[in-house]
Amino acid sequence: MREDKQLIVLTHLSQLITLAVGFGSLLLPLILWLVNKERVYDMDGHGKNIINFQLSILVYSLICIPLILLLGLGILGLIILGIISVVFPIINAIKASNGETPSYPMSIQFIK
Repeated sequence: MREDKQLIVLTHLSQLITLAVGFGSLLLPLILWLVNKERVYDMDGHGKNIINFQLSILVYSLICIPLILLLGLGILGLIILGIISVVFPIINAIKASNGETPSYPMSIQFIK
């Protein structure tokens, strides 16, 4: 097993692929995690955090959709989720490059 901080940072930043392509914020980190979790030290923990965060964002987005029709609050919720889904991968990539353990807010532990 090798230590590769750059790959871990890239895995955190890969969530931002959605900004360029329109999708892939779950798929690309999932592929990077599955391929490298046995090869790179600490990739398993970082990958689980990223996948849990992306699945949580997906669940919260699905909750916001009916709220758009009911109260109009869903639009505000989607805007906040959009900001969170851009800001926290960048913050956690910086933390990972410094050797710190990143944490994602509002993340539901789907994968332990």
